[in-house]
Parts: sequence; C-alpha cells; structure tokens
Amino acid sequence: MKRNYLFVVMFIFFGVISGNAAAHHERKDTSIVLDYLEDSTVQLGSVLYDEHCASCHGQNLGGQPDWHKRDQDGYLPAPPHDETGHTWHHTDKYLFEMTKYGLQAFVGDGYKTRMPMYKDILSDSEIIAVLSFIKSRWPEEVIQIHNEQVNSSK
Repeated sequence: MKRNYLFVVMFIFFGVISGNAAAHHERKDTSIVLDYLEDSTVQLGSVLYDEHCASCHGQNLGGQPDWHKRDQDGYLPAPPHDETGHTWHHTDKYLFEMTKYGLQAFVGDGYKTRMPMYKDILSDSEIIAVLSFIKSRWPEEVIQIHNEQVNSSK
C-alpha cells in the first residue's frame, strides 16, 4: 500500500513539474538550431555575450570558481560554457528554452538562481546568436558529440 502511495505521489510531483515547464514554453514544437558556423551570427552573439553573460560566465566562458557548489546563500555560481562545463550536454532547444524562460521553468519557481530569464531582454534570434557564439568556441570533438549524440537524442 505504501509503495502504491509513493508511486502516486511521485507521479503527481513529476506531472506538476512537467506541466509547469510546458506552460512556460510557447515554442515547444519549434526546432532550435544553433548557427555556430555563420560568422555574422557568431559575431552578434559575441557582442551580446560580452554585454549580458561575460560578467558571470567569464570572458573566456570559464564560469565562476566552485560553480558546482552552492554558496553561503544557497545559489550555484555561474557554470562554465566551455568544454569543461555541462552546457554542451544539453540540446540546442533546451539551451534556448532555459536561457529564454529560466531554469525555474524546468524545476519550479522555488529554484534559487541568479540568472535572469531573457525572454524580455533578448529576442529569440539574439538568444540563438549568443548560444551559437558559445558553441562556436567549443573544440571540434565536443561540437561533433553535441551534434551527433546530444541533439540527435532529443
């Protein structure tokens, strides 16, 4: 009996989280592709990254020290976006939606993060440009894994 109750509670919990995330996503059926080979897109992304991201994620995408450990206020420092971080482990679409709608859209409004939602700050094409810039800086073997394994697993 306890086992069934636990299953029902878990089912409801994950259903609420999934529903919360879906409710925030206007573009859930839209494919997102990062244009990391297009010079003009990458250049725009570089400018926007410097303006909106570099102060936390680092000029060279290196993130903040101890980015995987919560600070005294319960926040995780900004992670690196280079090959040493986990950014490339996520699909283009996930990276876009997380940047646009915030991590709270995926894990709930109670999640502590200092990263703003960019839906009212950058246009969709500007978000794609920033992410394209980031991807353009990854080593070729990381890009290949991202394209062939991560993006193809969506």
